[in-house]
Amino acid sequence: MGALVVAGVIAAMMFSRQPDYRVLFSNLSDKDGGAIVSQLASMNVPYKYTEGGGAIMIPADRIHDVRLKLATQGLPKGAVSGFEIMEASKFGITQFQERVNYQRALEGELTRSILGLSAVQNARVHLALPNQNGFFREQQKPSASVLLTLYPGRLLDRTQIAGIVHLISSSVPEMLPGAVSVVDDSGKLLSQTTNPEKKGQSGAACGDPGRYPAFSTERLE
Repeated sequence: MGALVVAGVIAAMMFSRQPDYRVLFSNLSDKDGGAIVSQLASMNVPYKYTEGGGAIMIPADRIHDVRLKLATQGLPKGAVSGFEIMEASKFGITQFQERVNYQRALEGELTRSILGLSAVQNARVHLALPNQNGFFREQQKPSASVLLTLYPGRLLDRTQIAGIVHLISSSVPEMLPGAVSVVDDSGKLLSQTTNPEKKGQSGAACGDPGRYPAFSTERLE
């Protein structure tokens, strides 16, 4: 009997020493979840998953500190929304709201495609889509800016940058490749367009002479 009491006391003491786990983040994308778990391991922070794997939990007394440290790493980045925005649109929205949702959805889909490149850690696509008016002969052409954050030690070659430009320009009606700018997170221009009239120089980057301008990954000083 006494042995059982002692065992019970020891078990109770061990149980009381276990940290109280609370939810750090929930509803994470696979990419965010993997990045956060990697950072937790490097910080020697114990973690576990809720039943079903819907959330990451850590000791309650470390949540505030860990969230601040992860924020400095830009985590979590959040899931990129694509054309599911259009599916979630409510009935009866205005034409302006529909255009805004379509632009956001297209930006999200293009961002997803660019994030598929192994060298790209994060990406943002900004589209400038003018409101076309049939009463004017010359319409303002659409343009795009792509902001890239690359993994440390990795670079994009000129073919990959040309591919990003082609992806954007071919996804937006009437957008010319020269209207797409690709920059890194320090603001340096990664894509350089030559004079569009010098068509003889344009085949080097994309393998289609006379169609695309040449690109360079050399950083501008």
